[in-house]
Amino acid sequence: MTAVAANSTKLGGHRPPPQEGAIRDAVEADLPAIVEIYNAAILTRISTAQLETVSVEERLPWFRKHSPESHPLWVAEIDRRIAGWLSFHPFLKRGAYRATAEISIYVREKFRRAGVGRSLLEKAIAHSPSLKITALVGCVFAHNEPSLRLFERFGFERWGFLPRIARVEGIERDLVIVGRPISVEA
Repeated sequence: MTAVAANSTKLGGHRPPPQEGAIRDAVEADLPAIVEIYNAAILTRISTAQLETVSVEERLPWFRKHSPESHPLWVAEIDRRIAGWLSFHPFLKRGAYRATAEISIYVREKFRRAGVGRSLLEKAIAHSPSLKITALVGCVFAHNEPSLRLFERFGFERWGFLPRIARVEGIERDLVIVGRPISVEA
């Protein structure tokens, strides 16, 4: 998840959050925009351990693993452009973790600090019970302070810390695991 200052002409320097209904299930035709956003994040070296950019073809199997019924992939649209996306994926493949999902959020640079990440995360929390998800986790580089603040604003706590686990351009990076239990109504 990335969140850096965005250019905006709206009052207060921020764009209004996406309008109701602007978040939807991704379709295969969205994959080029999803990959474009992800590749831009890769180049910042702040939000993913992926070091090389990816192609649409490389991401197609990842895309096809998502399902609206269990591990959705959503896109947020503003002005008919994909402004960001959120994906759910299994935390670990062992059966005891089936009700835990890891989420990833990426936002197009132009729309960072515009409420896109907030809207996607809010929907993920609200929709998790219908997916039978009882816990959400995120893996965030410790130097990605905007993402850590976003998760913390939504009740995520630091559940784990892995020091110097990643090496990005010769710099050792720490990983923070944030998590939040989800109330599943009976």
